[in-house]
Amino acid sequence: MKKIALNKLVLFILICSSLSYGQAVRKYSNEFLSIGVDGAALGMSNAVVSSTNNVNSGYWNPAGLIHLEDGEASIMHASYFANIAQYDYAAYAKPIDDRSAWGISLIRFGVDDILNTTQLIDNNGNIDYNRISLFSTADYAMTFSYARKLKVPGFQYGVNAKVVRRIIGDFANSWGFGVDFGLQFERNDWHYGLMLRDITTTYNIWAIDEEQFETIKNAIPGENTELPESTEITAPKAQLGMSKKYEFHYDYTLLAAVNLNMQFARTNDILSTDFVSVSPALGFEFGYTDLVFLRAGVGNFQNITQIDNSTKVGFQPNIGLGFKYRGIQVDYALTDLGDQSAALYSNIFSVKVDLSIFR
Repeated sequence: MKKIALNKLVLFILICSSLSYGQAVRKYSNEFLSIGVDGAALGMSNAVVSSTNNVNSGYWNPAGLIHLEDGEASIMHASYFANIAQYDYAAYAKPIDDRSAWGISLIRFGVDDILNTTQLIDNNGNIDYNRISLFSTADYAMTFSYARKLKVPGFQYGVNAKVVRRIIGDFANSWGFGVDFGLQFERNDWHYGLMLRDITTTYNIWAIDEEQFETIKNAIPGENTELPESTEITAPKAQLGMSKKYEFHYDYTLLAAVNLNMQFARTNDILSTDFVSVSPALGFEFGYTDLVFLRAGVGNFQNITQIDNSTKVGFQPNIGLGFKYRGIQVDYALTDLGDQSAALYSNIFSVKVDLSIFR
């Protein structure tokens, strides 16, 4: 009986944690959109806001789409929490003309086949395993991107329009909408980038099935008997980046990049104030003849409270490999190498294809 009650409690927390209480801006909302995409970028600890220049720019900084010479497609898959959660991404982008480009991408983060034991015990107190059902919880985001060169030499901008769909079985679902803005600037081989996420704040409007809610609302006796409020708001974030690529003997290159990831609230980031919190990220990519790439990076610097209430600085080191041949690029990233942060490590694979090879 204790195990059954625990299952109800876990299910109730899963639903309520996804909903907001009132229209207050939340620090952690739509966080699946903060994970990142592309094995190449993740191997560099996401420090790519200024250097991104391919189909994956729709996520990192849509201004980078302006560098496309032809249509490109990209896919990625990753597993989290011992393969419990699946994270998938697909994108397509192409130039419109020599001054503009567009792209579209889809992200899914989901947990499938969750046991629903809320009906395990019938009205007579009998356990009936036939009353167990399965459900899934999934978060989706579709992003439409547009990029254009400015008349000022070296400047380009990009805009994302996002549609967010979140589903928790038959219990609750939501729709959300938001806008991102990106800017890149190039001068004397230096690249600069600015990415403003959710600049309008992203609103998620939840619809809760009240009949389903009745089956779990008393998971904690005497508590949680009212429906949560249905509006969730994602606060804006900003990323500021700088990078430069060095060439050696025509065959070797080294890309060095730095990001400052900012949230406009006090968090556990290494630099934190009431107005803004900042976590830096450093990334490097060593390339040979534009064929083989070795990547490394470090980011996610956080102040982590220990059991004895002392504080230590945690960080997330990443490494990666990439291979490119005739327009097809395969990238691998191992995140959180050595378990130096509170995040769990993951093996990530992605593929990027220059569609001009099929002509």
